[in-house]
Amino acid sequence: MFKLTALCKPASLALLPLCASLACLPAHAQTPAAAPVVKYDLSYDIVSPVFAKNGMVASEQGLATQIGVDILKRGGNAIDAGVAVGFALAVVLPNAGNLGGGGFMMIHDAKTGKNVALDFREMAPALASRDMYLDAKGNVAPGRSLYSPLATGVPGTVAGLSHALKKYGTMRLSQVIAPAIKLAERGYPVSPGLAQILDAERDHLGQWDSSKAIFFKHGRPLQAGEMLVQKDLATSLRLIAEQGPSAFYEGAIGKKIVADMKRHHGLISAADLKNYRVVEREPVVGSYRGYQVMAMPPPSSGGIHIIEMMNILEHYPLGQYGANSAQTIHLMAESMKLAYADRAEYLGDPDFNKVPVKGLTSRAYADELAHKINPDRATPSAEIKPGKPLPYESDQTTHFSVADKAGNLVATTYTLNLNFGSGMVASGTGITLNNEMDDFSAKPGVPNAFGLVGGEANAVGPAKRPLSSMSPTFVLKDGKPFLVTGSPGGSRIITTTLQLILNVIDHDMNVAEATITPRIHHQWAPDQLRVERGISADTLKILREKGQNVSVQPSMGRTQSIQIKDEGFYGYSDPRNPDGNTIGF
Repeated sequence: MFKLTALCKPASLALLPLCASLACLPAHAQTPAAAPVVKYDLSYDIVSPVFAKNGMVASEQGLATQIGVDILKRGGNAIDAGVAVGFALAVVLPNAGNLGGGGFMMIHDAKTGKNVALDFREMAPALASRDMYLDAKGNVAPGRSLYSPLATGVPGTVAGLSHALKKYGTMRLSQVIAPAIKLAERGYPVSPGLAQILDAERDHLGQWDSSKAIFFKHGRPLQAGEMLVQKDLATSLRLIAEQGPSAFYEGAIGKKIVADMKRHHGLISAADLKNYRVVEREPVVGSYRGYQVMAMPPPSSGGIHIIEMMNILEHYPLGQYGANSAQTIHLMAESMKLAYADRAEYLGDPDFNKVPVKGLTSRAYADELAHKINPDRATPSAEIKPGKPLPYESDQTTHFSVADKAGNLVATTYTLNLNFGSGMVASGTGITLNNEMDDFSAKPGVPNAFGLVGGEANAVGPAKRPLSSMSPTFVLKDGKPFLVTGSPGGSRIITTTLQLILNVIDHDMNVAEATITPRIHHQWAPDQLRVERGISADTLKILREKGQNVSVQPSMGRTQSIQIKDEGFYGYSDPRNPDGNTIGF
């Protein structure tokens, strides 16, 4: 591992955007003092990334990152390491890492040059129905799609990780799961960050005895420094290691999940588990200023709308306007409104709805949208309707990125939805179950937990996969890997990932600078330009004068990014999560 010198250290998570403006490097990005110093030109860098020559892992939990790097050191490829990280995060990041949820994995296979979008998103149970979250008056019943057993979709994580390893990895499932089993069985000290989350979710977890048995001690949530031991989860992991995914979908684990569903009037049946399938999809592909962008297709909305916004923004010289200048922010916000309006109308499960992917990512369509933007004045969301792409048609999630020396890449974003999902641990399994059903439109036109409005295309239906914002993304330069990135953050995932990429390409930032730069977000509804602290008061004044409804709010996103250049890897874990870590060798 290699060392790059830090300039300063953020005092607290609340000060991160301010720290970003002061060019601070988090302690977790530093490497041991004994490591050799890389000869790297720091003359223009405000803050420097972690550097390595042979491979790199960036994740939201340092213990999981180390497991991934150890797999690379043992000769595993990026897919082997990524699957090991995925299982490890289920142990060490229990609020988001999971076996009881689902997500997406982007894979770049260096041997074939093939790019795969692996969809292991949760599916609605066969008994799910369009109006299952409405009360007798036809209104959305508060909490039903979030905090009840009806909130849980059929999990896809175990199937997805196993599929990736079997088809694209080089190691056995038992080899990559072994470190996670050890961590679950022996336990690890609760970090201050996890302790804070556990305390905040006290009521959420406290309604389930099976959850309290794991995450509580003496009637209260575990505190920083106390050991989190997960014996049942270790047993479940061991069964998967020995028997493969069938242990989860047809064996002892699945039977326990189904039993708990029956006990608490949930919908998941043995047939639902047995019928779950992973889907390999074609990535959505775009270009931006000479770079190729590859990202997740539906049921993720991320890839489509990242490319849609990039196509719009390529009309403007953002590099000349400057990073986070009023003009750059204004144009980003206006493009975000247009993209999120389209998201509400057109996006859903492509196996059930015709999603106009080609139209939404068409440059001709972007030309039309760009003409709607007034560079001097914000357009109110009420005046923005979904566009017409068809004529052009022919917060509580986690992300990790992996790159190896052979050129393989993995970008994975997976989730339980909100912190700890439904809050319910399936008895005897140690597995926390998701509340992903809230990502459907419980009632088309009514916002979900993230304020996102969905249409008929994302209505609840049996065997459907809910729409997602998760956006694992690759950027290639001259056909070669250049950047792998992604983020948690609910509806802000798409805009967070977009800004990371724009900061690197338009503003010539290294991946660390691109990460710590304060972020903005607009999702059309509500009509609000959300900004992090750290953007100057003068800039905010100009934005308000342009008609933007500016609101300074808590930090957004926690990117995990690796840039490949100069025959090496430059990585950085977002300091908005102090538990994250990037390690290379």
